[in-house]
Amino acid sequence: MIGSNLVKTLVQLGHEVHVFDSLWRGCLQNLTRENGTTFINLQTNFKKIDLSNHRLEKIKTPRFDVVIHLADVVAGIRYVFQNEHDIFNQNIKINSNVFSWVKKIKPELLIYVGTACSFPQNLQNQTVARKLKETELYPADPESAYGWSKLMGTYECELLQKSTSIRVSNIIFHNVYGSPCDLGPRSQFIPATALKIAQYPKQKLVVWGSGSQQRAFLHVHDAVRALILSLEKGHNQGPIQIGPSQAYSIKEVVEKLIRISGKKIEPIFDTNMPEGDKSRAADLSKAKKLLGWSPLVKIEDGLREVYHWVSKKSK
Repeated sequence: MIGSNLVKTLVQLGHEVHVFDSLWRGCLQNLTRENGTTFINLQTNFKKIDLSNHRLEKIKTPRFDVVIHLADVVAGIRYVFQNEHDIFNQNIKINSNVFSWVKKIKPELLIYVGTACSFPQNLQNQTVARKLKETELYPADPESAYGWSKLMGTYECELLQKSTSIRVSNIIFHNVYGSPCDLGPRSQFIPATALKIAQYPKQKLVVWGSGSQQRAFLHVHDAVRALILSLEKGHNQGPIQIGPSQAYSIKEVVEKLIRISGKKIEPIFDTNMPEGDKSRAADLSKAKKLLGWSPLVKIEDGLREVYHWVSKKSK
């Protein structure tokens, strides 16, 4: 989702883009225009690579001015908590391989994308969503192995900055949503819920948890805009959060999606299932100051876009 939208934007801005991806969740069709042409030359500018076990140093590539490291293993909450060791192990390997390669090829700029899941769980388990500050990442205590693995990437990124002349932009995303996205068993909350609503009444609308848990939902277009700004700003300034300062409860988002669908549905909240951290939102002070960034996509508009995309795909 993020990668394909970023590639399209970079190409439209006139950049030459190369992509390394295992296609574990994505697909090459995400880089294809409606007329059948592709945004990049898939024969020369795309390599299908598992970054967790592939030494990039062995690949012949042109010199890159910028490396944007989006790669990780993540999925919906069920997958994250049922596969903690595998996720941690793979993400550590991915980060180590990518950073070792970056240190060798010496691009002018490295952009690494971390996650708000890396913040300490005690700060994310309050009744009212706390506006997290970058200085609160430590002392570290993420809830999930995924959060830990991405925090290790943030730390290694800082070490790389200190030991080389490579400029580093260290971005932390909150909950990104949008299209195109995964609609399979590893789907995340918003597209999974949109799919259930689109297919209702063939399947019930069951939502994991109480619905009271809150998140700052970041539309992919706003996420990509932050990455584009990071090409020129915010280098060597430590982690920078990208996400709304306003959080919405899972129940509120479900209700918004139901209204968008026009259907009459009573959601079922399964409190026997995990729901993750209780609440979080972003303190945007650093993003505004260093990048001139704040979110532009209203959640109603973003959810409408996702619902119509999912609805079309589900037919």
